[in-house]
Amino acid sequence: MNMALFDRLPNVEADLLVVFVPSEGDLPESTAWVDENAAGHISQLRETGVFKGGVAQTLLLPSLSQDFAQAVLLVGVGKGDALSDMQSRKVVAAVAAQIKGLPFANVAVANQGLVMKDRSESEIIALVAQWLNEGFYNFIGFKQDDAEKATKVETLLLQGSDESALAIGKATASGSAFARQLGNLPGNVCTPSYLASKAQQLAEDFSIDVELLDETKMDELGMHCMLSVGRGSDQPSYLIVMHYRGGEEGDAPYVLLGKGITFDTGGISLKPGPKMDEMKYDMCGAASVFGTMKAICELKPKMNFTAVIAAAENMPSGHATKPGDIVKTMSGKTVEILNTDAEGRLVLCDALSYIERFEPKSVVDIATLTGACVVALGSVNSGMYANNEALAAELKTAGKVSADKLWQMPLDEEYQQQLDSNFADIANIGGPEAGSVTAACFLSRFTESYPWAHLDIAGTAWSGGANKGASGRPVALLTRYLLSKA
Repeated sequence: MNMALFDRLPNVEADLLVVFVPSEGDLPESTAWVDENAAGHISQLRETGVFKGGVAQTLLLPSLSQDFAQAVLLVGVGKGDALSDMQSRKVVAAVAAQIKGLPFANVAVANQGLVMKDRSESEIIALVAQWLNEGFYNFIGFKQDDAEKATKVETLLLQGSDESALAIGKATASGSAFARQLGNLPGNVCTPSYLASKAQQLAEDFSIDVELLDETKMDELGMHCMLSVGRGSDQPSYLIVMHYRGGEEGDAPYVLLGKGITFDTGGISLKPGPKMDEMKYDMCGAASVFGTMKAICELKPKMNFTAVIAAAENMPSGHATKPGDIVKTMSGKTVEILNTDAEGRLVLCDALSYIERFEPKSVVDIATLTGACVVALGSVNSGMYANNEALAAELKTAGKVSADKLWQMPLDEEYQQQLDSNFADIANIGGPEAGSVTAACFLSRFTESYPWAHLDIAGTAWSGGANKGASGRPVALLTRYLLSKA
């Protein structure tokens, strides 16, 4: 889809024009222009109560005037006060839902009529571009009518002048769609080998460097903790490394690490059957890193960025790791595996040790790590833990700018004792209390040589129920964080 900016409506030719209408007060400039050229029809609809202008209310008006569009879509924005991010996203989602089902190829959105609280014009352009494109997303691949679901929009025009903001919004949406597509794929398609092939495809598309560490190489490196997770599966595990080199040669990279458990049965500590199908989403951390890599490759910032994916499948078999087994990590620490369903930290800890060789400026790992984080924060905020307050502050800022929210969680030393083991250096679970915290404490023991943050996205990476599907979070946050370092 082509995207571009326009300044004023009289200069725009579109099949469909989208304007915003408050429930009271003056109409925004663009809406007032349309109203004036349509004999006050919008004002009449509002005055008679036919269209009240409630937040996210929509009304399609065909043939208001063939001079400027075949049809006009009215979208309510409430009383005209600045909207919160949540309200704004609801409004934009309503626009996308309407556009998606219409046969118009060229659409213009007069988004200057959408006023967002504490947002600059540039931020609004980026968010509207991102949210509209995300609203057009369809999972493609397995239904016979997939092709019919795709939006007919070929050109999307937004109102404004900041081309950089438009590019950020478009690239973020592209990365988010890539992450969602990977997350929504079934486990019989999206295997560790499939993720490796996606890295190779990115290398072909964008000329990034890719390294694939197979099980033999990981064994030579002493990554026995990661290998223990995939031992029960017929699918081989991989450590996938992608290097984007847009900065000065020799500059240390910023590193993102994604948990890529392509299906998680729990292993010998088998999960209950209901909703186990959703465990295909246990690689959404990896998916978000892939999506961020795609967004960064499209934006081409001047920086060095390395993406690492710890990919494995957690299955029960006669070869599977058992509760009570003790394995040695790449760092030399030994781990008593009390629960094989606490596997994400096992693949990440060896990857965190491997990353030391890059002498990174910072490392952020992203993982659907614990159900405890869902209990604590639900689906609104991702949980963040950090050993460096400057890094934590930068991620908070990126979350605010991108409207991809996170909440900093405690990493107090007192929690570490819950991981004590009678038989090894560390246990892989810390008991029923503070499960998300002790999982982060486990990871922190492998991050002493660099600034590190951990994002637990178990509650934000996908939705269940009727709206089941991957969300693409936190691609927006991660992209904004990396752009802030360029």
